[in-house]
Amino acid sequence: MKNHSNQLQHFLLGLLAVSVLVLSGCGKTNQGANTGALGGNAASKTYVAPGQLDEFYAFMSGGFSGQVSVYGLPSGRLFKVIPVFAVDGEKGYGFNEETKPLLNTSHGFIPWDDAHHPNLSQTNGETDGRWLFINGNNTPRIARIDLSTFETVETIEIPNSGGNHSSPYLTQNTEYLMAGTRFSVPIPQKDVPISSYAQNFQGALSFISVNKESGEMDVAFQVLMPGIDYDLASCGKNQSHGWAFFTSYNSEQKNSLLEVNASQNDKDFVAAINWKKAEEYIAQGKAKEYPANYMHNVYNESTQTATSTAKKTVKVLNPADCPGLVYLLPTPKSPHGVDVNPTGEYIACSGKLSADITVHSFANMLKAIDNKDFDGEFQGIPVLKFESVLGGVVKEPGLGPLHTEYDNQGNAYTSFFISSEIVKWKVGTWEVLDRVPTYYSIGHLMVPGGNSAKPQGKYVVALNKITKDRYLPTGPELTQSAQLYSIDGSKMELLLDFPTVGEPHYAQGISADRIVPKSKQFFKLSENKHPYMVPSEKETKVVREGNNLHVYMTTIRSHFAPDNIEGVKVGDKVYFHVTNLEQDYDVPHGFAVMGANNGELLIMPGQTETLVWEPKKEGVFPMYCTDFCSALHQEMQGYIRVSAAGSATALKWWLGEEKPVQ
Repeated sequence: MKNHSNQLQHFLLGLLAVSVLVLSGCGKTNQGANTGALGGNAASKTYVAPGQLDEFYAFMSGGFSGQVSVYGLPSGRLFKVIPVFAVDGEKGYGFNEETKPLLNTSHGFIPWDDAHHPNLSQTNGETDGRWLFINGNNTPRIARIDLSTFETVETIEIPNSGGNHSSPYLTQNTEYLMAGTRFSVPIPQKDVPISSYAQNFQGALSFISVNKESGEMDVAFQVLMPGIDYDLASCGKNQSHGWAFFTSYNSEQKNSLLEVNASQNDKDFVAAINWKKAEEYIAQGKAKEYPANYMHNVYNESTQTATSTAKKTVKVLNPADCPGLVYLLPTPKSPHGVDVNPTGEYIACSGKLSADITVHSFANMLKAIDNKDFDGEFQGIPVLKFESVLGGVVKEPGLGPLHTEYDNQGNAYTSFFISSEIVKWKVGTWEVLDRVPTYYSIGHLMVPGGNSAKPQGKYVVALNKITKDRYLPTGPELTQSAQLYSIDGSKMELLLDFPTVGEPHYAQGISADRIVPKSKQFFKLSENKHPYMVPSEKETKVVREGNNLHVYMTTIRSHFAPDNIEGVKVGDKVYFHVTNLEQDYDVPHGFAVMGANNGELLIMPGQTETLVWEPKKEGVFPMYCTDFCSALHQEMQGYIRVSAAGSATALKWWLGEEKPVQ
């Protein structure tokens, strides 16, 4: 009863705190009189003077936007939105022919997804600034973003998954990305009653290999697990390198009204997977080939075109055939986050319905395995005794613990959804050191490098779900919000609020000096091997192939070549292959044509992109550059004449006063 009483007390205090904050916002005016809790000292710590650069990048998931947004820290300035799993009219992503394949799946072309957990590539446990990976939750996928260009260059679908949530957490040398299914499903898929969940549903935990040079991904193998829900993941570090940890809930194996039925057991599980042993079993031939149907899509930097490959099988390991591959660590209660500290010794587990933070010890886990200190099994997988693997407990730190990140001083920072706060505690002593309120209902939080073996520290960012009274109203959907706190001193200090794109779930921070030197500055035309690339204006042309017209076009400040085309007919399909002859990184060009029912092109320097246009009626239709490029940007335009189907209008094109070319 004591724990329940304390939990209720914390809950009431949390509600009171939020109520006071909400009420205090009611008297705000638009006269600038309200300065909030922040003084000049905090403002000076976030001020980046005109012409100066931010110290850190912050990569934030867009959640239901399907994208990644890039911010500077400490300023909170939005730099870019990177299209990943959703079409983007601004950049033509998913509209031009070159990037469409990146959105291919076994279900067809899927132009949206739910993007949750960005993760930066690592070398020796340190973020290296090469690639950013992020999951698609709804149609299970992982994408890779090349940080030399900040463009999505690969997507891979995850077979046997019913929701790619615990993904894509990576090992300390980016050997593997983890991808656990949120929803267990029949494997292989089949028509069975939902009520047979406990008998027919299973969970797949996927290990995606990453090529050390190219970054290209592959589904290396999957581990077949009991049919429960797998929530989040974390990989071992240093001494625990070679292991991966997944939280789970619904050990009750229910399939309806889970908020009640999946909250009955006192403890659920953290699944500990020995992936190095998995490699041994695969080498021994223990893996079975399961039928699968999934797509692997890769953008070729040379041809500047993505292609899709259908995959038909996947290697699967069954723990029943592989002793020592998987162990279950009992964890209270409905655990969400699982976060390994930088040394790799401690595994912090946040039970959403627990009043404490449970911290498992990796050394204790190994000892319990050696001693066979088991508390039975769950569907054939050994369950280790809770007391044997426990490393420590952070007592009554707050309500609704979710996620933990670490700094480089041996401290941990945990987000608390219900009590709306970040709590700082000491790893090893489990002592609460500090707490700060967030506004409001924090989900994830991020310390730069805070999930790596070598955190960079300095800041913690709160990613909040509710922003009531923090910003001017914008209708029923208020902006999502992030808050920046300094963690340089012994006490956390709120420095800045800034709005975010979509609903950010997780984020990654990295110092700018790890990315800027890798940023591509010059794009050589000689490296462009696109099949429709045009190296100069003299080689532009229009080619008819039946009802298909291929326009080999160039763009440069401040005109298209050709800029007038005749002989297009109703019923034709016109492919505009536009090559940007500029080579300096900050001179993109746009291309749009009236009546196009897809999007525009935003052609990067040295690049070729293709827009398909199908004219539906006769007339003369303008085309123009959509991206401001020079003082004569408005003059960068042209016309396309469309004649009736079957007309005798000759095909011709020109630039300036040149004679029309047949």
